[in-house]
Amino acid sequence: MDHPTDRPVTEAGPRAEDLRVKIFADGADLEAIRELAADPVIQGFTTNPTLMRKAGVTDYEEFAAKALELVGDRPISFEVFTDDFAEMAREARILAELGGGVYVKIPVTDTKGNSAAELVSELSSEGIKLNVTGLFTLAQVETISAALADDTPACISLFAGRIADAGIDPVPHVARAVEAIADKPNQELIWASPREVLNVVQAHEVGCHIITVTPDILKKLSSLGKDLTEFSLDTVRRFNSDALDAGYVLRARSKA
Repeated sequence: MDHPTDRPVTEAGPRAEDLRVKIFADGADLEAIRELAADPVIQGFTTNPTLMRKAGVTDYEEFAAKALELVGDRPISFEVFTDDFAEMAREARILAELGGGVYVKIPVTDTKGNSAAELVSELSSEGIKLNVTGLFTLAQVETISAALADDTPACISLFAGRIADAGIDPVPHVARAVEAIADKPNQELIWASPREVLNVVQAHEVGCHIITVTPDILKKLSSLGKDLTEFSLDTVRRFNSDALDAGYVLRARSKA
């Protein structure tokens, strides 16, 4: 294994326009989706029930219809919300009928750990585009990839950010997953739950097809490719400007 000090040091990373990885916006706030839909960098959108609840969504179908109007012909993922595979199938068919750009998110297992591979195979064989979500291991990627129909577009979401939260370097996991589906041209791997802009660069470098990015990280994408010396100067100027704007002063205490 290389020692960290043996690795080359760079002072400027790739620019956003040089990235091969597709950037999908992750969220459920309709106003944010409206703004991001005007950004040519954003090539797709993902949502989930947790984000929808956080955004105050109460009517799923109304939200989905409005979101579809905003994103146009770009792909968008909507997730089933039941824990029963038969009901998941019913919900998936309803969601798929909302529009041609819809990818239906199916969890890799139910809450008891039972694999969704059979359901994935059934729906994918019907031509329903899926985004199978919640994957953490290479074994899960291989199982789901094998279950998907070869001629139906699909995404596989590997939760690289949460793998990192477990203290494990996610980059080798993503690289192996990309390799595992390399012979499946209609399957794309998603780097899910990124934690920082560096993850976008890492996804690009290992050939990951898509990365889902939150608004907070999207705001930082403009820093990509920035020279570190210039970045340092910008930081010093920001500290100075904020201190002056705040009107901070230090007065020497009089000695008794």
